Parts: sequence; C-alpha cells; structure tokens
Amino acid sequence: MDSRTSVLTIKTPEGIVFSMQLAGPTTRFMAWAIDLGVVAVIYIVIGNILALFIGACVLAFDWMIDFASATMYVLMFVVNIGYGIVLEWSWRGQTVGKHVMRLRVIDEQGLRLQFSQIVIRNLLRMIDSLPMFYLVGGIACVLNKRCQRLGDFAANTVVTYTPKLAEPDTDRILGGKYNSLRDSPHIEARLRQRATPEEARIALQAVMRRDTLDPRARVELFSDIANHFRSIAPFPEEAALGIADEQYVRNVVDCLFRPQGPAAATAGGAAKSARGAA
Repeated sequence: MDSRTSVLTIKTPEGIVFSMQLAGPTTRFMAWAIDLGVVAVIYIVIGNILALFIGACVLAFDWMIDFASATMYVLMFVVNIGYGIVLEWSWRGQTVGKHVMRLRVIDEQGLRLQFSQIVIRNLLRMIDSLPMFYLVGGIACVLNKRCQRLGDFAANTVVTYTPKLAEPDTDRILGGKYNSLRDSPHIEARLRQRATPEEARIALQAVMRRDTLDPRARVELFSDIANHFRSIAPFPEEAALGIADEQYVRNVVDCLFRPQGPAAATAGGAAKSARGAA
C-alpha cells in the first residue's frame, strides 16, 4: 500500500460518520497495469479472430485487408473504453485490476455511483493517458490529496482502498451471548455467501462503534442494516423472535466473522441446551 494516502470522511444526514481509505498513486497504477494486461489479451483474441476471417476472404476480396485493419482500430477503441464502463457498472465500481488490488470507484459524496459518472471518467482516460503511461493522470493524482485523475474530477468520483480486515474479537463483541441464528446452518451459510465484504465491514464497524453514535441515529442505523441482512438471507421467525435490530446485527457479524468448526457447533448446542433448561 502507498505511504502517501488520505482518508475520505462521509457524514450521513443522520449524523453518522464513516471513514474510507483512499487509494494512492502506486496502487492505482498497479491496478491499471493489470487491466492493461487483460485488455491486451482481449486485443489478441480479437486479432486472431479477424486474422482467420481475413484468411478465408482475402483471396476473393482484396479490400478485406484494409477493412479488417479499420475494424481492428475501431474495436480497440471500443474495448479500451467499454472495458472500464461495463465492468465498473456491473461490478459496482471495480475492474479486474481494481478487484485484485482491493480498489473501488465511488461517488465522492458517498452517494450511489451513477452510470453517467462511469462513462465520463472512462471517456477522459484518453486525456489522462497522454502522452503515455498515464502521465497526465498520474501528475493529477500526485498533486491533489484525494488522488483524483482528471476523469475523477469531471465525474465527481474517488477511488477507495479496502484493506483486508483482521479477524475481529467476536467474543468481546457478543459478550458470550447465545446466537439463535446459528440454529439454521444452511441459512447461515447462505448469509456468508450473499453478503459482500463491504456489507460485512459496514456491519462490523457499526457494532464496534455503537457506543459513539447518537441514540436516535444508532436505532435508525441498526434498523437499516438488520433489514438489509434479513432481505438477503431470511432466517426462520423463531430464530429472530424477540431480538432487537442491534442484537440481530451483532448475531450476523458473529455468523460472518467467527471461525466455523466442531467447537463452535458444540458451544452453540450447549448454549441452546442451557437456554432451554433455564
């Protein structure tokens, strides 16, 4: 990770503050290099297909060579621009290189990334890449604290870096409380499959920082997070009966981060038995 990094702070209307680490120039360049390799492979595949087509038609039509050359240039432009647009839109701000380097494009105000923003930042790659090796864009990144290239300025976007999370101390978070969601292991597995790393990180941050939140904002935040996780992996009614939204989110964090194994299953069974005896 770059030594020169900064933090983007976003404050919601409810008064909740989130901090996101911005990607530095070196990490962004490495992501671009990976994407360049992917695009080069696409060029090679397209070139081989055109070569086969030309080989079959050139004997009958002399003009096919010029047509194929013109087609190749057009396709190179479409792939170069379309690669970033298609992947950043379908992968929520990521390309192959950004995914590998744990980067993501987001709106600089923390709002939902719009398709028009993705188009603008990718069209301006032609200027950022001048005269070669993204010199213009690289200089722009170095000269501003948010590491934005010209395309980011025009589209009001920034690129964030998501560090790999260390396994949290879930015993401290849950305080040894019984987690009823673990009584449905197949739905618990579905939850881990469907929840994205970003969603897991937000839930974890909310639980870790709950004591610093305004009481009203705290209730609204945990209600929104709990409803979201309920929608992606609905647990049986009896598993969530009588559980407040905050406890539900804490149980979800436990399911997402706590190591699985026979010991955890035994502990869950023992807790359930103790609860029934009580």
